[in-house]
Amino acid sequence: MSSAPIPDDAPRGRLRGRRIAVTGAASGIGRATALLFAQEGASLALLDRDPDGLKETAQETVGSAFEVDITAEDEVAAAAERAAVELGGIDGVVNAAGIMFRGLAADVPAADWRRVLEVNLTGTYLVTRSFLPWLTRETAASVVNIASGQGLLPNSPGYTAYAASKGGIVALTKALAAELAPRIRVNCIAPGMVDTAMADGHRDAAASTYALQRIADPTEIAASLLFLTSTDASYVTGSVLGVDGGRAFH
Repeated sequence: MSSAPIPDDAPRGRLRGRRIAVTGAASGIGRATALLFAQEGASLALLDRDPDGLKETAQETVGSAFEVDITAEDEVAAAAERAAVELGGIDGVVNAAGIMFRGLAADVPAADWRRVLEVNLTGTYLVTRSFLPWLTRETAASVVNIASGQGLLPNSPGYTAYAASKGGIVALTKALAAELAPRIRVNCIAPGMVDTAMADGHRDAAASTYALQRIADPTEIAASLLFLTSTDASYVTGSVLGVDGGRAFH
């Protein structure tokens, strides 16, 4: 697959002095984001439930690792407090943790429906809420969530639960942006399919439906998260940035 990774000579330092929490940091978009943010000078608090992947990302980024299930309220609150103490505060949060789920609405058990919403939507809410005491102390704090093209344009059978969870993230982002302004900016991105484990078995079929005729590399998604987290986006809040290779209009 053709991709466009961040070039080695790209400018660095856009997050220098910033202290950023990244969920889902053990793999996929979360890991790519942590690596890029570390290159850009951020101090990182890395959250994930996968201890092995989390340890590897922490070693590569010199970040602080916190093994946590984002659906467990007490775990998330404790991790947020420890992270803020270790880093001396928190300036930003990237909610990259999430799960994919496929199944026709008529066949999906209620327990699976609830699990998708619990991880993708409630987990995003719990993480953001737990870091608010520290974010509100800063003057240029930022939260960036990850929705999905399915949350904006759910046009594929079998994604109802997933689309509902990601559509909820879009609404949550806008509501938080209104509530937390002007001190904290809140935005989200809506990717198409990304070349991670979530795309297994679906890469080729998805690529043909995008204007760019390929799915995204995780580094491309990380670059959009960098923009929204950095001061380059200092006048952007409540926005949903489509990073979907032309899926929405193709």
